[in-house]
Amino acid sequence: MHPTPLHKYLKTVCGIALAFAAASTASAQSRVVLPAGSVIIVRTTAPLQSATAKSGQTFDTNVEESVGVDEFTVIPAGSKIRGVVSLATPATRQQSGVIEVVFDRLTLPNGSTFPIEGKLTSTDSAERRQIQSDPNARVVLVGERGGIGGTIAGAGSGKSANNIFAALGTLLSQGRDVNVAAGTPLAVELQQAVTLRGGGRLRGVEGSTIFTATDRVSAAQQALARLNYYRGPVTGQLDDATRTALFQFQVDRGLRGTGNLDGRTAQALGLNLGTGTGVSGSILSVAQASAVRRDAQSLVARYRSELTASGVGRLDPTRTYVQSDLDLWFALSAFADNASIYEQLVTNGGNRDAAVLAGRALAGAARRVDSAMQSARTSGQLQNSWAAIRRQLVTIDTAGN
Repeated sequence: MHPTPLHKYLKTVCGIALAFAAASTASAQSRVVLPAGSVIIVRTTAPLQSATAKSGQTFDTNVEESVGVDEFTVIPAGSKIRGVVSLATPATRQQSGVIEVVFDRLTLPNGSTFPIEGKLTSTDSAERRQIQSDPNARVVLVGERGGIGGTIAGAGSGKSANNIFAALGTLLSQGRDVNVAAGTPLAVELQQAVTLRGGGRLRGVEGSTIFTATDRVSAAQQALARLNYYRGPVTGQLDDATRTALFQFQVDRGLRGTGNLDGRTAQALGLNLGTGTGVSGSILSVAQASAVRRDAQSLVARYRSELTASGVGRLDPTRTYVQSDLDLWFALSAFADNASIYEQLVTNGGNRDAAVLAGRALAGAARRVDSAMQSARTSGQLQNSWAAIRRQLVTIDTAGN
């Protein structure tokens, strides 16, 4: 056997080493950490009832929409999170039923599983404050006091069920069972960080993307401080104070209260997430955009009534119309259609710059209504309703300021 030349041997070894290093780098780059405190919205796949539930029983929930972290998708929609019933007591005549659950496993659509430590929380502001009032409290469902067939409440600490019942007090007085229907949304809060493998790189900002990078969290803290929601130092860390400020901002703006710095919240805060050319400007929240669209549609219907026009566009043959009447009808109808498109762009997220530009386009459509309104014969009620809509647009109508 002839010895392998040294240069060929070194070339082979180096090639293997480089390949291994590249694979290790790629593997490290694709590992993404979903931090503790992150909230994931899931839906139950089967009913959960205190009358029949048993301690140790498991149940599945489906992840409602894909969850991303910064630039990568980590939990695709349709993934499953397993719940475990840790306490279940049926209702009696004197005492409501109670269910306590924890979440212990994440299963992706490709079959990969990850152990997790998750607890039940709430997106409702009153329930969340009750839960946060005692960091050590156990979160339970109490029979038939809330919209999901069981109010979510923070209860006493400790392992004993008696501690929970004592802490709940009058919340148990209804004497009814917990009855969570299939398809009910629940909020799962991670108690420990989870390391996941990043999927496809996101092309833009998704509404459910969770931002954890220091610069983005710092920008959020600064924006929240300007709005008087956050009073702590700008650290770039998603700590409890920052999550509390995010939660309150979300509730006030009509967003789902998770405490995550997600895409929808970042856009509502006016953060530039670096997904486009850096267009400056504000964006209406989802709730604000929806309100503008609803009010605009109502205004079109009201003006159609003033014009005595039918739902299919038939005008009163005995009435004399002028050009300004039709100009305003067309301008209002176009604005209502534009408001509907704008609502979709804000709700679905994806590109902040585009949403800012869409807001400018919507403001332009509003100015066309302003112009038509000056010449048209309208009622004082219609003019007041339009003025109310214009006030809602003041943050995105930079040309009108």
